[in-house]
Amino acid sequence: MILEIDNINLPINYTQNDLLIKCKNKLKIDSKNIVKIHKLKESIDARKKDNIHYVLNVGVEVINYKNKFNYKEINIDYSGLKYKKIKYDSQPIVVGFGPSGMFAGLALSEMGLNPIIIEQGKDIDSRKIDVENFWTNRQLNTNSNVQFGEGGAGTFSDGKLNTNINSEYNKKVLNEFILAGAPKEIFYKSKPHIGSDNLPTVVKNIRQKIIKNGGKVLFCHKFINFNAKNGKIYEIIVKNLITNKNITLKTNHLILAVGHSALDTFEMLNSHKIHIEPKPFAIGVRIEQNQKKINCAQHGQYANMLGSADYKLVTHLDNGRSVFTFCMCPGGQVVASSSEEGTIVTNGMSNFARNLDNANSALLVNVKPEDFVKDSALDGLYYQRKYEKLAFELGGNNYNAPCQKVMDFVGVKAKINKNNNIIIRKCKIVNDKIIVKNFKVNNDNKIKPTYKPDVTYCDISKCLPSFVTESLRQALPILNKKIHHFADYNCLLTAIETRTSCPIQIVRDDNWESSIQGLYPIGEGAGYAGGIMTSALDGIYCAEKIYDNIKSNNE
Repeated sequence: MILEIDNINLPINYTQNDLLIKCKNKLKIDSKNIVKIHKLKESIDARKKDNIHYVLNVGVEVINYKNKFNYKEINIDYSGLKYKKIKYDSQPIVVGFGPSGMFAGLALSEMGLNPIIIEQGKDIDSRKIDVENFWTNRQLNTNSNVQFGEGGAGTFSDGKLNTNINSEYNKKVLNEFILAGAPKEIFYKSKPHIGSDNLPTVVKNIRQKIIKNGGKVLFCHKFINFNAKNGKIYEIIVKNLITNKNITLKTNHLILAVGHSALDTFEMLNSHKIHIEPKPFAIGVRIEQNQKKINCAQHGQYANMLGSADYKLVTHLDNGRSVFTFCMCPGGQVVASSSEEGTIVTNGMSNFARNLDNANSALLVNVKPEDFVKDSALDGLYYQRKYEKLAFELGGNNYNAPCQKVMDFVGVKAKINKNNNIIIRKCKIVNDKIIVKNFKVNNDNKIKPTYKPDVTYCDISKCLPSFVTESLRQALPILNKKIHHFADYNCLLTAIETRTSCPIQIVRDDNWESSIQGLYPIGEGAGYAGGIMTSALDGIYCAEKIYDNIKSNNE
């Protein structure tokens, strides 16, 4: 029997014995009758800085116990995806091997449907070499980079597994990651993450599981077209990027999990008059702070005991825009994420330990369709490209990213005195009057940019839409009041962040199909997910739609 106990409060330095005593006292039971304690959820309650503590939900496995307190009996399943296998003549094809394509492929392989997965990028080991070559030598491989390749863009990230979706599949996905080598604590942590250092092993092991189940993964193969008859897909054309030859593959089920950076694929779909609609997205920068200062702001006297702190902030401005943080990477780095030549795209990543000097996060402003739509549903993609190219030019046409200190961006004049203090002469308007104030800011712990290959210090507003610049300047002081040190004057803003979400949605029906029968758009690139977990879930749901469709046709 396993009984669920929730809201167990424990100090931040609690031991397993402390947890055992809490459970024993709650159940009024002898500890020898407790076989095992399963952590179901562990979170930090930091609302009161003088009383930060852990809150746990656990499953207590007991013997010889009468449940006189009526605790809920539960089952705990540590298995991954399981299906009854079925047979089908036509192999489903998955395009893209990011989280949505990976889990669609994994589910299909567990169903016995032997999927073929097409990925224009390389396997993770080869991909890591290409990425490092770009970061070190500025040589971009447009098919194998931070956006394209095994694992998708999520492989070079913090590996966050947060989701607001309450689904029975959440634990299944976490278990698949654990079975593939992810840290076991992701099963119960309230904010689980895998870490960029662990993700390559994890995605490789999931690929090997798919192959063992009968699936196939074709790297360096690019989806370039498809053919349909009577509104139904029956074949696709794929280009082998090594031999430069085209291959035709027959299929009745094509899953498009191409990610948010596949502009050429979206253009091809648009030429086929696939129903695509523009959707809101966001543009901004990466902000870097001193991680130790963020720790102190979030955890106070417990800062040295709780590791690298995170944050999540938003403010709604009078101009109708929202400014918010996204993909916060504690103890991490800002990374070059371009996939097209002559563009700058930034992202963030952290290793599992999150032990580097800087915190970083996307700092974004919402972009509405009316800001960019002119002639086409794809105009948001061209809008992204416009500012990515401006950032490239502003950085020096060499993949340096434009970078600026917060104090320079918000328009503060400053100089450094002999005591290493920044003397700031700040101007602001209050009731239509200009107020000038001098004050000192300590210049210790200078923040060094982590972006590779390098940054160019300049006026980053020259590569941002004017409303983004205006909104960021208004928001920075507001957000700094919410978390001290969030926008210290020495903090860095690195441009440009444009690909946190896709500015289009490929419309699909309740069966997950697009306006072409048998074509299933899923994941971030199709406009239906926003992170590793939601993408993985979208892939699983799509695979089950195909599974149900095949079963019903076979009956």
